[in-house]
Amino acid sequence: MLVNNAGVSLDTASVVTDVETDVFCRTYETNVFGVVAVTNAFVPALRRSAHPRVVNVSSGTGSLTWSTGVNPQFDFHATATGAGAAYRSSKAALNALTVFYAHALSADRIKVNALAPGLRKTSLNPVAATAGGGPAEAAAGLS
Repeated sequence: MLVNNAGVSLDTASVVTDVETDVFCRTYETNVFGVVAVTNAFVPALRRSAHPRVVNVSSGTGSLTWSTGVNPQFDFHATATGAGAAYRSSKAALNALTVFYAHALSADRIKVNALAPGLRKTSLNPVAATAGGGPAEAAAGLS
């Protein structure tokens, strides 16, 4: 099993128009391009596995549906202004990649899914640092 769990949240601006291009580049480098590089590197080993599986750790904040209207999961002001746009759009891209990999690798019996564990107590950003429930609790969703 390959678990793509690396992720960064570098957004500090509360409005998407204030986010520097570099923040998008650095966020996508880890959250999207890193997944592509690691997944492609592991495909040969996964093909040799008896029960090959890829799990991409994503986020509900990457949901286009959740981002286009009032949703109890998010502060609507943050949604409307594009707060966290680099992180959120990178997770939307990851969700699309998950679908593409699932289709491309299905003939090789490699199951590809995404997991959105919800806000966890991690060092991802200041909000996550004070969240309840740690990564181990979220990992239960992998089984």
